[in-house]
Amino acid sequence: MSEQDPLKQLSGRIKDSAQQIWLAGLGAFNKAEEDAGKVFDKLVQEGEELERKTRGVVEKQIRVVEGRVEEVKDRANTTWDRLESVFDQRVSKTLVRLGIPTQKEIDQLRVEVAKLRAAVIALSLAEHGDGLRDPEDAGDDNDKRSSKSKVKNGARADQRKPSGRS
Repeated sequence: MSEQDPLKQLSGRIKDSAQQIWLAGLGAFNKAEEDAGKVFDKLVQEGEELERKTRGVVEKQIRVVEGRVEEVKDRANTTWDRLESVFDQRVSKTLVRLGIPTQKEIDQLRVEVAKLRAAVIALSLAEHGDGLRDPEDAGDDNDKRSSKSKVKNGARADQRKPSGRS
C-alpha cells in the first residue's frame, strides 16, 4: 500500500491544487467583476467630463461658424446688390441709346399733354363760343378714318348726330 499512498498523496495534492486554482479563478472573477464596475463607473465619469469639455468647444465652434456664415451672407448680398445696380445702369443706358423713354419722361409727357389739352379746350371755347367741342373730335388730318371704318351699322359716321362730349 505504500505505492498507493504516494499515488493517493499525488492525487490529493492535484485535487487540492485544482481546488485552489478553482478558488483563485473565482476570486479573480469576483475581483474583475468588482474592478470592472469601478472601471466602468470611472470610464463613464471620464466620458461625461470629456463631453462637457468638447461640448463647450463644439458650441464655440458652432457660434464661430454661424458668425462666418452671416459674414459670407452679408458679403454675398452686398455683391448681389452691386451686380443688380450695375445691371440696372447698363439696361438704362441701353434703353436711352435705343431712344426708349424712361417712366419719368413718360409721366412728364402726360403732364404736358394734359396742359396742352386744357389749352386747346380754352382756345376752342374762345374761338367757337358755346359750341363746345372736344379737341379729340377736332379735325386732325392724321386721325381721319378710312371710309370703310366710317361705316358702322349701315350708316356713315359723318351722318351720325354729334355726341355732345365736352
